[in-house]
Amino acid sequence: MNKLINLSLIAVTAITFSACVSSNSPSFQSAQKLDEKKVCDVKLNGLEKVIQTAKEYNKIAIERGVEFRRLGVNNSQLIEAVEEGIKTGAKEVNPKDFKGKISKTVLPIDFAAQRACKFAIAALTQEKDAKTTWRLAVPGDGYKY
Repeated sequence: MNKLINLSLIAVTAITFSACVSSNSPSFQSAQKLDEKKVCDVKLNGLEKVIQTAKEYNKIAIERGVEFRRLGVNNSQLIEAVEEGIKTGAKEVNPKDFKGKISKTVLPIDFAAQRACKFAIAALTQEKDAKTTWRLAVPGDGYKY
């Protein structure tokens, strides 16, 4: 009986301490609470930090299957183009499209980094919003279009 009480106390304290430890790594839940404008501001945070944030949240978006594609360019290709532009010191980037060809989209590097960051976070927030608002877009739902 005494061993059972000791084991239960140890288990309770272990669970309590493991629940109290928080990590700063990005997650689906942390993306819901972020302010995109502040986190993705290149002037405020710097180009490298913004692209690092975009890379972390885009990884989660890819795992969940909701990565953004805009103008034929996946967000991961946009992030790669910005990273390559940082290495070469370019002022503008020309990302590859999802087929691997050079796209017609030419963006200033600051705007491309900001856009990649916003797309990575927005993919996760829109996934959550879609679970509650999808019925508003269903034909035959009573709305007149």
